[in-house]
Amino acid sequence: MTRERRTMKGVGNRYGQHGSHRSRSVSWLLLPGLLMSMQTASAAQSANSSMFSADERAAVVAYWTAPGRYAIGAPHEAAVKGPWQVRLTPDASRWFWAYQRAVAGPGKPPPNADVKASPAWEKWVQAKLDYDRALAQAAADAANRAVIPGLPGAETSSPAPPGPIPADLLAAVGNPPPFAASVAPRRYTVTFDDGDIYAFTDCVAMRPRYAYYRWDAGVMDAGTAVRNMSNAELDPIFQSAGMTPSEARAAKAVSRLEGGFDAVNTYDTGWVSIGFIQFITGENGAGSLLAVLAREKADTPEAYLRDFRRFGVDVNADGVLVVVDPSTGAELMGNEAVRKVIEDKRLTACFQKAGRRSLEFRTAQIKVARSHYWPADDRVKLTVNGQTIECAVKDVVRSEAGMATLFDRKVNRGTIAPFAEVVSRVMAARGCRTPAEVQKYEREIIAELKYRHDFLADPGLSQPP
Repeated sequence: MTRERRTMKGVGNRYGQHGSHRSRSVSWLLLPGLLMSMQTASAAQSANSSMFSADERAAVVAYWTAPGRYAIGAPHEAAVKGPWQVRLTPDASRWFWAYQRAVAGPGKPPPNADVKASPAWEKWVQAKLDYDRALAQAAADAANRAVIPGLPGAETSSPAPPGPIPADLLAAVGNPPPFAASVAPRRYTVTFDDGDIYAFTDCVAMRPRYAYYRWDAGVMDAGTAVRNMSNAELDPIFQSAGMTPSEARAAKAVSRLEGGFDAVNTYDTGWVSIGFIQFITGENGAGSLLAVLAREKADTPEAYLRDFRRFGVDVNADGVLVVVDPSTGAELMGNEAVRKVIEDKRLTACFQKAGRRSLEFRTAQIKVARSHYWPADDRVKLTVNGQTIECAVKDVVRSEAGMATLFDRKVNRGTIAPFAEVVSRVMAARGCRTPAEVQKYEREIIAELKYRHDFLADPGLSQPP
């Protein structure tokens, strides 16, 4: 939850992969006029609620329906394995989400672990899961042999049916759907006018009990992980975002634990998730991803036109996603726009292309990540000996390792908690009366707050006393 200059690895300039734009598009010859049109449309938005003129919508449709622009077919492995595969379904995933809530309570269950219930519930759920997946595999094998005669089926057992669902499980979670199905994933290939090609496969393979899978039309591509990017690639991005060298060192240390600036995920509860820390549209198209689009649009309108608007993607004055349907030219907003991005991989590819090629979009990601998640100026209330002391995080934490630890927490959990509780406890134990006095115990504080990585062991970051 994540585009480039001459200093970027493998990218000669912002227009192409090999240092020169292969063929200048007419849209670039008319760039000044298009920029004026974008500004006029934005100014008129409140009057007629339309972001794109009729001519602009027609241009978007003409672009996306050009020969060779979009192809849909079977994945490459279908010719060997057959097109039909066993997958978790969105309905089953929703049931497992309700199951996890029934077991773990109202708090958000961890996305990387399967919550287990009482032995009686768990025995029935596992039996149904084994049975349903065996049925789905048998259906997939039969369908694949009809396409590829003689293709061997998967080696699976024939588990017994699970029997009636326990009454208390039914009351708590509801009647479950089949936990697996035989599906035929599809491969989508999008080719831009500069020769850039992006490919996606739907019906993403999930863990059998994954609780956050929502759209079988969704796709996933982790992109180029930040940890695999050099400082020569990253430094211009953080500099463009206005981060100080110290802030950049801490932020880069955290970002290397994340995905890529060009990461794409359109199958889960974030609806459309893009970028190195998975900025989301959310259900109604007004999530953190729209703050990233708005940031690029405000800071670098020419780059924004190049990256998004000319392809039919925009953000309105209310911070809500607006897209043009690549096939019909219909202008869609909010939830309709989000669903169209999930459904039509031409729009999905716009985000990945911007994440891969545009320095300006990458910079906007860093700027929004800093404004939303950088912890230095967060206000906290400390309670020591019955007295409340209010201060900023930076009044206590001075090291890059400490800031990286809190940034990591806030990016992944949305909060730096239990920072205030830990600091209050250390102050009481050490007899400190002010935030300045507890600074000398920063290492002790940060050690308790470690989340995914021990930044106190990172020699590239400044360390607390």
